[in-house]
Amino acid sequence: MPAPTVVIVAFPGVQSLDVTGPLEVFHTAGRIAGRGYEVRVATVDGDTVPSSSGLRLGGDLALADVGAVDTLIVAGGDGTRPHRADPRLVDWLRRRAPDARRLASVCSGAFLLAEAGLLDGRRVTSHWAVCRELARRYPAVDVDPEPIYTRDRDLWTSAGVTAGMDLALAMVEDDLGRDVALAVARGLVLFLRRPGGQSQFSAQLASQFADRDAIRDLQQWMVDHPGADLSVDAMADRVAMSPRHFARRFRAEVGETPARYVERVRVEAARRRLEESGDPIDAIAPACGFGTTETMRRSFARALGVAPAEYRRRFQSPVPIP
Repeated sequence: MPAPTVVIVAFPGVQSLDVTGPLEVFHTAGRIAGRGYEVRVATVDGDTVPSSSGLRLGGDLALADVGAVDTLIVAGGDGTRPHRADPRLVDWLRRRAPDARRLASVCSGAFLLAEAGLLDGRRVTSHWAVCRELARRYPAVDVDPEPIYTRDRDLWTSAGVTAGMDLALAMVEDDLGRDVALAVARGLVLFLRRPGGQSQFSAQLASQFADRDAIRDLQQWMVDHPGADLSVDAMADRVAMSPRHFARRFRAEVGETPARYVERVRVEAARRRLEESGDPIDAIAPACGFGTTETMRRSFARALGVAPAEYRRRFQSPVPIP
């Protein structure tokens, strides 16, 4: 039985890791499983293309020469902007993508799929910095800026750069099983094999920093003191505002409610403790500001789609950091 063909589409200005990251995952999976993937890099003319960093990537076939495809992956990068208007690429995607068993994009590669009309009515993600533009430019697309990757039936999309490797690992698990995917992660020193539901945002990235010095300083203080009293009344007192005025100004300047931001900060602090220490969960929860382990579990389910114990099992460093 022939090996399934994975075709990664590249173009001038592509992000090199959007190509090489998934390529290494599939290559390593084939070596470990003993039944490989045939991974090809396709460019419009089959020529070598410069990546956004200047590294030149060799295309080993032209789009016109692509045969049967099992998995079609469109990489991202700065080059997606000019190539949205390239009919040789966009028309080819429109014609050939339906032939693939599985279609995917990494980072801003989603723009090329959207331009080809392949994302209408589908739930997708991309790099957090371009999700708003993607949603504005293609209103028929359901853009979710939170997850590191999404799967909508046969359509897979991911956030930027290393998230493309998480997406490829999830595909390998789907094809070859969890043990192979974990072996690939270990082989590539990707011991943090992240689930798609994990947020691509840190608390600071998820929210714009406030314009006012007082609120901006408070945001940093919150990160350093997740276990403190972070009620609206207490935070308002720290910045010398009334609770009502503080809540209104915080939402206007940060882009989300104080309660939502506090939850992000505390989940992020707990994640680090789960990854880096051997502390029991019932000690981590209060230290990070969660009143109970059940409150922490609910927050993890909302933010990451996984329970704290499962998060630790997947992501804890092999040797806890003292």
